Amino acid sequence: MPGSSPGMTLSDLETGVRVTKKSALVIFDCDGVLIDSELIACRVDAELLTEIGFPTSAEFIRENFVGVSSGVMFERIERDHGRKLPEDFPAMLQQRLVAAFAQELEAMAGVADMLPSLGIKACVASSSQPERLRHSLGVTGLWPHFAPHVFSAAMVANGKPAPDLFLFAAERMRVAPKDCVVVEDSRAGVSAGRAAGMRVLGFCGGSHCGPDHVERLRAAGADVIFDDMRRLPELLAA
Repeated sequence: MPGSSPGMTLSDLETGVRVTKKSALVIFDCDGVLIDSELIACRVDAELLTEIGFPTSAEFIRENFVGVSSGVMFERIERDHGRKLPEDFPAMLQQRLVAAFAQELEAMAGVADMLPSLGIKACVASSSQPERLRHSLGVTGLWPHFAPHVFSAAMVANGKPAPDLFLFAAERMRVAPKDCVVVEDSRAGVSAGRAAGMRVLGFCGGSHCGPDHVERLRAAGADVIFDDMRRLPELLAA
């Protein structure tokens, strides 16, 4: 069970209040929630940065940048190294990610079974760029479940942990923030959902989730923490 302590059961992971039937919209993060992409992306980021003279480890990327926009990551890398990344770095990185995702990316376990039984409106609100979202959701066969309701941090002034993206998604879906539920795997995402005035379910079932992931999501303010996407309809209806 990724992200869980030995012997821990799902009931041990679920914390806080359950989501009620009042919920009218589920807002999914993408990477690490709908698709099991975080370890792939962290590896590719670190490999390319190291190749061009910005030595970085995949672990450093995972610890510091999961859940935030690429712009935030680029600014931090440039600040840490005291120089600018090459102008073509975003395009180079996108090309590498497209190739890696085409070969390795899979939908998160249980997502394909969960979506048809969700029972309420759903959309995606991700820190990834629109073209990356289109590719990753397309490769995994999830794009038709959400299009055209796929929203990127590129569409708002401030990415996660600011609430802007989730508030934008709720507005576009015509649902009040108090009636929305966010499903997130990162501290930045959980914080953003809380700041938006939404209920937040912390997901810890991705391959990138370490033994301390549950506590990290709990500390960030997740109302419920779970590790199996097939349980989501039950959590929403309980």
